[in-house]
Amino acid sequence: MALPSHALAAESIPEFFPIHPLNFDVSFNQRTFAPQTRVIAAQAGLTAFRYGNIEVRTVYQYYSQHTPTFTTDQNSLYLNPRWNNFIDILDFPKDYPINRMIRHVLFGPLEDRAVPYLGALVGGTIPGRDANSPGYLYGGQVGVRFPVARGFSVDMGLQYIRLEIDFKGKSDLSEQWLFTTGVRF
Repeated sequence: MALPSHALAAESIPEFFPIHPLNFDVSFNQRTFAPQTRVIAAQAGLTAFRYGNIEVRTVYQYYSQHTPTFTTDQNSLYLNPRWNNFIDILDFPKDYPINRMIRHVLFGPLEDRAVPYLGALVGGTIPGRDANSPGYLYGGQVGVRFPVARGFSVDMGLQYIRLEIDFKGKSDLSEQWLFTTGVRF
């Protein structure tokens, strides 16, 4: 008599510092304070934790602007928890799932390759409350990652950040909109 085969359910396993954790991004941003211009910044990060569709990244961002009248440098370090494939929560009705329609409209022929994400940003920045002390930073993001090859993907996102910053001896809150594009290894 043959025994029936038993299928095992695959569960998510927590991963600390996964094999491919590095990302490098270039961001284009618009600020409301310190200074009110469009600038380009660079950021690098690593994935510190992953569990299923949840991941937590740490990101370092460097911003610098030099003009004849002023020089400003800013260093930010923040945590970036993300919920990957958040659209998949709309997996209903059974015949025409809403998430599949959204993926098809947004990503077209790449709908099965796209990994949309929703994230939060929490951390600090220097200079913050004054020229030598840190300030806080918080915000959110939405974006998409396109896996290109094993261990390599292209990432595009839109971020909103509020942060404390000292500029020309005055401290205030600055709001930033950033469009980021980069690669993950």
